[in-house]
Amino acid sequence: MYEGAGKQGRLTTHVLDMSQGKPAAGMRLWLYRLDEAGEPVLLGEARTNGDGRVGAAMLGERADGGPLMAGLYELVFDVADYFRKANGGAGVDADAFLDRVPIRFRVTDAGEDYHVPLLVAPGGYSTYRGS
Repeated sequence: MYEGAGKQGRLTTHVLDMSQGKPAAGMRLWLYRLDEAGEPVLLGEARTNGDGRVGAAMLGERADGGPLMAGLYELVFDVADYFRKANGGAGVDADAFLDRVPIRFRVTDAGEDYHVPLLVAPGGYSTYRGS
């Protein structure tokens, strides 16, 4: 638990490959916190598991990245590499439209849970604040 707080919130994510209708297993991603000057500070790196999820919370209770704090964060998903390797290497070629997908979001209450999913296909993506 972080100092002076009650409940410790958590940050989690998952990725769904909408082109195949299944979880995006093995996608590499990075988590950054933006400092006061707006510069990204790397907090962690992970790969999605067979369920398209990062096995544990990226921030918060029992997370290696430290406590969840109020501020700006960015998750960056390496979708081009994932699609190149999809279907045993017969995925999207190197000229894919999407490369890395950044999702910048704000945490206002470090006591709440934040779930940031990515729904992705070779030509587009969407996200939302999940539960």
